[in-house]
Amino acid sequence: MIINIVLGLIALLVIWVALSGIRIVNQTERGVIFRFGQAQRKIRQPGLNFIIPGVDRMKKMNVQIVTMPVPTQEGITRDNVSVQVDAVAYFRVQDPLRAAIEVQNYLFAVEQVAQTSLRSIIGKSELDDLLSNREELNKGLALMIDSPALGWGIHIDRVEIKDVQLPDSMKRSVARQAEAERERRARVITAEGEFQAAQKLADASAIMSETPGALQLRLLQTVVEVAAEKSSTLVMPLPVELLRFFDRAAHTAEHGAERPQEKSGERQELAGSATPELAPADEVVPEPFARRADEEAERR
Repeated sequence: MIINIVLGLIALLVIWVALSGIRIVNQTERGVIFRFGQAQRKIRQPGLNFIIPGVDRMKKMNVQIVTMPVPTQEGITRDNVSVQVDAVAYFRVQDPLRAAIEVQNYLFAVEQVAQTSLRSIIGKSELDDLLSNREELNKGLALMIDSPALGWGIHIDRVEIKDVQLPDSMKRSVARQAEAERERRARVITAEGEFQAAQKLADASAIMSETPGALQLRLLQTVVEVAAEKSSTLVMPLPVELLRFFDRAAHTAEHGAERPQEKSGERQELAGSATPELAPADEVVPEPFARRADEEAERR
């Protein structure tokens, strides 16, 4: 009877030891075993694991990517502008053994390194780099944090600058600068457009100068386009040579009508006086004879 009781107690003790030595490691964790305070190099993988009760102690390390917001850091840039910058860091445990041994609290350690590195990046960069060249700054910041973290078994996946807060006066200065830059671009684009238009017009005028008929066709095309608008007034330009042609034709017709009248008047005067007497040199020549002499001289 006593033997049965002893055997039962031994069986219960073995079951209790076996149950107390069972450890379950999740898929997102890795187990580090400390045997009599000394870390074992073999890392326990996810699943059911057995340890020696009272001898071994397991510390579970999470190997998921940790998203850590870096608190806002205030600093002065290289071009003497006071800014406030905050960032976010993504990292994970790459070596659970080092993360459990080399550093007491790797989360706190990475957070402090991220703050100091962000402050250092602010001092080395200019304002324009913080606003427009963040990709390079993110790479530099990740490299600065990753250097000490590698010794702790931590891998920095990426670090990103979230926001850059500027003083109100600096915001107004940046707005004025952006407005001036847009105005400059608008003027340059307008000037380039006028230059291209003038160049095309010069090419077109050179082509039309070689073929005068093209100018007339262009004129007719413009007339057709203007004639489509019934409310518009059409003004047709006339060449100056055409006006001069009409002027010469009118003068020719006027002189042709005056000459027959002058000849008929001369015939009547000759018929009325048979032989005109020559006036002495010291006498005044009558007005009709003087006018007729001038007209004959002009005709000659």
